[in-house]
Amino acid sequence: MPWRSKSLICCALCGLWLACPAARGQTVNVSRKRIPANPADVALQKKLADAADAVNRKDYRTAAQDYQDYLAKKPGDAHVHYNLGYAYSALARPADAKAEYERAISLDPKMQSAYQNLGLTLLKTDPASAVAPLQKAVELAPDQPEPKFLLGDAFERSGKLAEAIEQYRAAEKLDSDNFDVHFQLARALLDSGHPADAEPEFRVAVGLRPSDAEPHLGLAESLLRQKKTAAAAAEFASYLRGRPADRQARIEYATLLEQSGSYDDALAQLDQAAKRGPEDLGSLKLRAQVYFDRKQYAAAIPPLQKAKTLAPADPSIPAELGHLYIEEKQYADAARELAAALKLDPKANDVLGEFITAQYLGKNYPAALQGLDVLAQRENLSAGAWFIRGDCYDKLGQQAQALDAYQEFLRMNTNQNSDFYFEASSRVRELKRELEKKKR
Repeated sequence: MPWRSKSLICCALCGLWLACPAARGQTVNVSRKRIPANPADVALQKKLADAADAVNRKDYRTAAQDYQDYLAKKPGDAHVHYNLGYAYSALARPADAKAEYERAISLDPKMQSAYQNLGLTLLKTDPASAVAPLQKAVELAPDQPEPKFLLGDAFERSGKLAEAIEQYRAAEKLDSDNFDVHFQLARALLDSGHPADAEPEFRVAVGLRPSDAEPHLGLAESLLRQKKTAAAAAEFASYLRGRPADRQARIEYATLLEQSGSYDDALAQLDQAAKRGPEDLGSLKLRAQVYFDRKQYAAAIPPLQKAKTLAPADPSIPAELGHLYIEEKQYADAARELAAALKLDPKANDVLGEFITAQYLGKNYPAALQGLDVLAQRENLSAGAWFIRGDCYDKLGQQAQALDAYQEFLRMNTNQNSDFYFEASSRVRELKRELEKKKR
């Protein structure tokens, strides 16, 4: 199951967490300098003080204007460019924020926070471009976990999972109790095809936040990919207690229940999922499978009929319907569905075999023989197929062909205790006598 909950939690490590989503994880320098005596400088410093107060009130529009007024007089102040970038981030103006952070860096190439905020600004829209400034932020603050975590996030969003895992592990060494680090490391390991390595990381995340549903889902997926189905089912159940509206997870849980033979529970989960919207193709197929497992063949037919309308080009659906109709002894319906399946997938020999069975049991012996002729061109016929061929010829009064087919069946079938062996042996003796009479 592709990962469905890929939320960025990159800001949980940050020292300052503001209410505005655009500015999360970014920091602003709101320190006030000692006010000088020069009236012009006093006015400029008041602008900075007013801007700081506006930031504290989350009035970022006013703060941005104050910073702009200041920079109109003193354009070379790197820290104020940085703070203006922060205000733009809070106002959801990423292009303007990017320009201000880049200006701050040009004025002060050692400003680690500017590289970090620039990386955060680029992270959602252009994660590949976020890598370089975040790498610089890591270089300037090697003992801080947050830049490494953010760099890992940038690598992950850029599709470079190996590099992301390396940075997440580095952040983990510096902050081993951080939920976000363990969770995103686990997810990256899972997405890179290492479920066994992801499992302990998800378990730590579950331990750090036992009431959070998301790590339970990740743990369920990592266990499922390791074929630890019972443990995976328990984690899906834990996840669904916190996220009852997740239909896809509920269907996955129902699948595990079906595989373990808990058919009533599987149907209960499918019923819960169906309450939240029309059943999709996967849930309809699963529902039919559960009924089939319980040998409730008639009940399995309606969901497959619905599935057929959703996926008319899927040959497996009419093939399964054909099998169900055979179980229900509705041979004409079975032949119709199996013929439709063969039209979609003409090379499916197993479906052709069931089509022959449906025609034979439905006493359409010419059609069964035609199907056997086609199958014989593709593969060597089984003993059972030779018996059917013999019986079809026998029913149609074609004695010589029936005798040959029965004899081939007896040659291939060595189980002399089977009813088919007894019937074929009896008919061979009778057919030989009948053919001898005709020669006289």
